[in-house]
Amino acid sequence: MLQKTHSFAGLLAAEGVVLYMQDSPFSWESAAALLIGCLAGPLADIDKQGSTMAKIFFPLSAILRLAKVRHRTMTHSILFLLALGLMFSSLPPLLYWSFLLAYASHPLIDLFNEQGVELCWPVKFKFRLLPKFAAIDTGAVSETLFRYVLALLTLLLPAHYVWYNMISTT
Repeated sequence: MLQKTHSFAGLLAAEGVVLYMQDSPFSWESAAALLIGCLAGPLADIDKQGSTMAKIFFPLSAILRLAKVRHRTMTHSILFLLALGLMFSSLPPLLYWSFLLAYASHPLIDLFNEQGVELCWPVKFKFRLLPKFAAIDTGAVSETLFRYVLALLTLLLPAHYVWYNMISTT
């Protein structure tokens, strides 16, 4: 999947956290959580040379390349997600869960790709959710449609929240 698709998935994950944890989705804390979601969504692609995240975090990306970390392995694994969870556990809960779930959205939607993901890295077994013929190819029309669905959900989720709260307070 492309960086913009992962950004929408991360944003959607962070929106879910904000709406679950916050009284008001219209606060600075909520804005920070949504920004974190947009950035954490594509972050796992730091292991892919030439990706936006590899360019932004070049020193870390270079270290991963020197360590011969292949794409969709370590940075897409459950073990790495747990390590990130420990590393960032001192963040306030809203930001912590927004970061963690947005990051987790990355390997989750990559499971729809033909190439699959080594979720149990260092065990070299790739998981995927769809058979190859139905998989979403990176940059294909199917990914664009998937991204549009994610974008629509990022609009519908807060709209539903506002609508539900308007009805329940009257």
